[in-house]
Formats: sequence, structure tokens, C-alpha cells
Amino acid sequence: MVFDIEMIRKVYSSFPGRVEAARKVVGRPLTLSEKILYTHLWQGDPTQSFERGKSYVDFAPDRVAMQDATAQMALLQFMQAGRDKVAVPSTVHCDHLIVAKTGSTDDLSKAVNESSEVFDFLASVSNKYGIGFWKPGAGIIHQVVLENYAFPGGLMIGTDSHTVNAGGLGMVAIGVGGADACDVMAGLPWELKFPKLIGVKLTGKLNGWTAPKDVILKVAGILTVKGGTGAIVEYFGEGATNMSCTGKGTICNMGAEVGATTSTFGYDESMSRYLRATGRDEVAKLADGIREHLTADAEVYENPSAYFDQVIEIDLTTLEPHLNGPFTPDLATPVSKMKEEAAKHNWPTKVEFGLIGSCTNSSYEDISRAVSLAKQVSEKGLKTKAQFTITPGSELVRYTIDRDGFLDTFEKIGATVFANACGPCIGMWDRVGAEKQERNTIVHSFNRNFAKRADGNPNTLAFVASPELVTAIAIAGDLTFNPLTDFLINEKGEKVMLDPPTGYELPPNGFDVEDPGFQAPAADGTGVIVKVDPTSKRLQLLDPFPAWEGVDLMGLKLLIKAKGKCTTDHISMAGPWLKFRGHLDNISNNMLIGALNYFNEKTDLVKNQLTGEYGPVPKTQRAYKAAALGTIVVGDENYGEGSSREHAAMEPRHLGVRAVLVKSFARIHETNLKKQGMLALTFAFKEDYDKILEDDVIDIIGLTDFTPGKSLQLVLTHADGSSESIEVNHSYNHQQIEWFRAGGALNIIRRQFV
Repeated sequence: MVFDIEMIRKVYSSFPGRVEAARKVVGRPLTLSEKILYTHLWQGDPTQSFERGKSYVDFAPDRVAMQDATAQMALLQFMQAGRDKVAVPSTVHCDHLIVAKTGSTDDLSKAVNESSEVFDFLASVSNKYGIGFWKPGAGIIHQVVLENYAFPGGLMIGTDSHTVNAGGLGMVAIGVGGADACDVMAGLPWELKFPKLIGVKLTGKLNGWTAPKDVILKVAGILTVKGGTGAIVEYFGEGATNMSCTGKGTICNMGAEVGATTSTFGYDESMSRYLRATGRDEVAKLADGIREHLTADAEVYENPSAYFDQVIEIDLTTLEPHLNGPFTPDLATPVSKMKEEAAKHNWPTKVEFGLIGSCTNSSYEDISRAVSLAKQVSEKGLKTKAQFTITPGSELVRYTIDRDGFLDTFEKIGATVFANACGPCIGMWDRVGAEKQERNTIVHSFNRNFAKRADGNPNTLAFVASPELVTAIAIAGDLTFNPLTDFLINEKGEKVMLDPPTGYELPPNGFDVEDPGFQAPAADGTGVIVKVDPTSKRLQLLDPFPAWEGVDLMGLKLLIKAKGKCTTDHISMAGPWLKFRGHLDNISNNMLIGALNYFNEKTDLVKNQLTGEYGPVPKTQRAYKAAALGTIVVGDENYGEGSSREHAAMEPRHLGVRAVLVKSFARIHETNLKKQGMLALTFAFKEDYDKILEDDVIDIIGLTDFTPGKSLQLVLTHADGSSESIEVNHSYNHQQIEWFRAGGALNIIRRQFV
């Protein structure tokens, strides 16, 4: 089935003309990223050139994708927008609210029972407003999008940071908060600062144990978790065209881990093959018809340094398999160096679990290469030393690998097959014994490995690798095992080596599935009733946030000064908290409970300036709100790194935090704060972070003359009565300042449609 073919035809019909117009106004050859952005301007045909990293631009995305955890808040906001139907093709995917514990059948059944209220809400809202609905068990949003909706040259936004996975099919696909999705679904322009461009030239060809995953693990080591912030990463070269479409998707998926706006590849034969294999021959034919426009101009790749802001070159022929971690996805270690690094850092080398799958690595190719290693367990008289799990990315892949005998092979080595859902990758893993918080090591093929993310245990060291390397290490049970050089001892006491993995880019017998899990919306949803029980603990209708009072913010209390890494997992944890994603007040009880307090090096323990006592962050903030006192949160570098979850912005807003002041922001989180009417500020001089003291009362001066490019002043009044002023910057444009004044972007939308 081909979804939204008329929309794709429309995009492609205007694509060549708009590319030519963009080339003229820019005055030079164009990268692929620029072609896609300039062909999706809200205004239509390009008439001006935009400055990378500076110009705010309005775009018209082709579609919106939402997963169940973030869709709740996005759709609760959309219900207030006054629209009868979404303005662009949109989908909801139920993949986050399924706990992995015993196996796919039992886990899925339990999730459907426990979260029926949420699933029913999402299904009914989708039915009413013309949104495609993918039921629990259908698969993980990004895999399902790649299989059904992604198309070369398209522009998509999604309420998940790994929306970028669709770059594997030549899209510019960008993770956003629910308020951004609400704008686009309401038919309004979507604003983005025109990204900088990083070019990654891939030479040679992957071979042996090296996989596409190792490309992005290497890139993460080069760029770090914030090196891609504000940029699109565009891959090119013979190494790119020699790679499968799903391999490209893996690389783009983990581009979120370097902070990149998105990543993408030019259209090639691998994408054409994938489109046809997934039943989209018509899309492939359309793409073939404008092939020259779906990649960069030849001059760009011939002389990349003249067109990209930064260029990285990686030789795939010599690239070594990597393990990244623990606790951060950019700590890159080649497999040959792991023994040395593990000893240096005293990492536990016994591996307790190997986990493969997730949205990052659950393609047919990934699983087929991993199963080629699983077969060797019996063939070479081995035994799998670590526990092993598989998380299929979609029902299409699960059904096909089951048909082809792969699941049988995995089960013979003792593997557990989890539901087609996010599961352990996002902390939805009910791991036996995790509550003991023992120090231990796991390896997985997921994308993130922050503390507590997989199993809730802060002492679990998680290392990210390709599915092939994860499988090999699980068989060995040893983090330092290097399958390129090391022997294993089999049941007979013999030395054996694992043969390099082999697999299939696409299923030799084609994909197959009985029920993919899709539910089409009603042709006319006006009669559909969406009910939310006012006593529900899972869902809560939203009230508008109040508008700015029109004066400077005086007498703010310091809620917390966060030290070091503070991701959206620290600000609004996932795991068991996911069940409250549709109830703003209840989920606000997890606000900043993972952030490290600078003043006592503890989490969820801050000083209440009203009582002098220390207590949990949410409880302390609720006390300030009850006393009608505003507060400020102070943070470190790359604040809000990680997931796109806008709850990390909505919770502070709901509980009365007025401003967040940091050394630097992650892109999505900064935008989410702005959308909710918060002040997102940065230190003009980063060393001023040290001037913030625990008992400070803070005034924000200059808001009555709040203008783009003009700094604000903060007056810090210390407990000893002394005071000092510091300068803070912001990146608000005129429209974003209006969001602040109105109390949030949604309040402006409501005025337009209600």
C-alpha cells in the first residue's frame, strides 16, 4: 500500500523548478540538504538566500509523525487549536508504553490492558481528526515510517528525537516538540533556524565485522554529543552508495546523539530497492524521474570544503568496529582498544546482557547478520554466556524473520523475543534484579546509554555497538572480546573463532505480514466523540498557560543549579513515568529529579528558601507556586540533550518556573521552552555560572524592551545582602517573543482558529 501518493506527486512536481530557483538566489551549486529545505519554504518558490545558523525560516513540512508517549500532549494541544482535521498527513504510533519483561505475547497483552485508556484516547483522537493510527504491536515509529511513509526529498517533523531515522531514505526529517507538531497539523508554518551543514565523506566499503553502526559511532566520537548542534549532517561518497538503505537509516538515527538537527543521504539505488521491496514501486518511479535533484549538485561532492561548514572523511575499508560508552554515546572505543580501556577505567568486563533491535538496528539486514552468528553457537559447539534479547522494529520485520526461521535460531541459543516496541531502549525494561543497583555491564545496539536509561539502575554500564558485535560479545560474555582476533573455547575444550557475519540487504523471498497494525481514520470525524475522564490519572485536558504580566520578573527564587550533564531524561524521566505523559500535573512530579544539585552533589534534593529545609525538587517547586513565587533553573552545557520530549519544558512551566539559564542548550529543548512561553537564556560569560549561589533571589531586567539580539540583565541578590548584575543572552526572534508575551505559542494558535 502506498500512503499519501498524491502529496508525494505534488512535492515532486514542484521540486525541479524550486531547486533551480534556489540555485539562482543562492548563486552556487546546492547540497542535498539545501535543496530539500529551499523546496519546502512556506512561501513557495525561493526568492532569497538564507544565512546558515542565523536566519529563522518558515517551512511547510510534508507530514507529521508522533509516538504514543509524546502524541498525548501534542494531541491534547491540537484539540485546543479549533481545527476539524489535520492539515498535513499525520500518524500516531503506539510503541513506548509497552514494558519488556517476559516476552512479546505476554508483554503486549499486559500493556494493552494497563494502558487501554491512553490507547483508546489516541485511537479516538486520530479517528476524529484524520490521523493514521498504528496499534500497539505494529512496531516502533521510526521503523514503521521508513517502511511506509519516508520518501526521498521530503521534509517531515516528528515528536521524537529519532525522527531523523528517515534520513536513510533521503528525507530531511527533524525531531520536534508537540507544540511544533501542533502548528503544522493546524496548517501553520513551522519555524527553524536555517541549519549549518556538516559533510561526511565515506570512502571505501564496509567489510567483515564492520557495520553502518560503526560509522555513526565513529562520528559521535569525533563530534561529541553537541558537535552537530544546529547542523544537518549530509553523508556522501562511494561508501554511502555502497551501503544499504536501512544501514543509512541507522547512521541517521544516531545522528541525534551528536545533537544534529538531522542527517541525510542522497537518493541512490539502495533507496530505490528498498522502496520497491516495501511495496512502493510508484514512489521509486517518481523519485527516479527527478533523480538528479534528489542528491547534491556534482560540484558539491567534488569539492565539499567549499560548500559545507565542516567536512569529515572516513575510510570504511579500514574502519574498525566500535563500542561507545558507558553513560554517554560519544565515548568511542575501537574494539581492539576495549581491553586496555576497561582495565584503565575498571569497567566490569563480564557482560550480563546483550540486546539487539530497537528503532536503530532492527532491519532485516541487521537481524540476518546477527542470526548468522547465532547459528555458529551450535555449529561450533559454543554456549551463549550472556542473556540475549531481540526487539523487532516492526510487525513487518518480525513476521518476515519468523517466516525465514531467524527467531527459531535465536530461541535455540536462549534468546528472549520482546514485543515490536521500544522496550529496553527507552527504559521500559522490567529487568529482574535491577532494583539491587549492582554494578554491571550490558551491550546493546540501541542509540542512547545514559545512566538509568535501560533498566533504571544507575550502576548499569551500557555500551552501544552494532547488532553483530553485540551478538558476538553476548556469545563470549566478555566486554573485551574482539571477534576479529580472539578465540573462544567450546564445549569440547577446543579453540574456535567466530566467522565474520553475513546477511541479506533485503529478504530474498520478499517481505510478508498478515496484519501490519494500521487503522485508517474515519472519512468524516465530526461525529467522533473524544472523552477524557476528569478523574483520570493518565489523561488531563490542558488549560492555557497565563500570558506574561508585562513587567520585569522580580524576586525569583533559585530552584536548582544543575551540575554537569542534564539531559531530558534528567529533567523528565521516562521508564515508569511514561504512563503519566498525558497528565501534565501528575508527570510534573518527576521534574528535574535526575538533575545533580551543584551545592550538595545529590539528585532530587534542593533547598526550599521559604523554610530552609531540603526536599524533592517537585515538592519544593510546588511550595513556591503555592506562595505565588516564580523561580529560575540554572544549568550547564548542552542542557536538554537527548529526547524531544516537551514535557521537560511543560513541567517547569506548569509548576511556575519562569526562566531557564544555562551555558548552552540542545536545539530541541530550547525551542520547546520558547513554545511554552518560558524564558530560555544563556550566560553571556559562562564563568558567571559560578556566581549563582544557593540562596540567591534573582531579578530579570529588560523584558519590557525584549527585542531580538538585545541582552537582558540578571540581578543576583545574595543571602548576605550583597548583589551583582550579570549579562544574559537569548536567541528569540520577533515571533518567539510574541510566544513569550502570549504565554505560549498555543495561545496564539487558539486566537486564530477559535
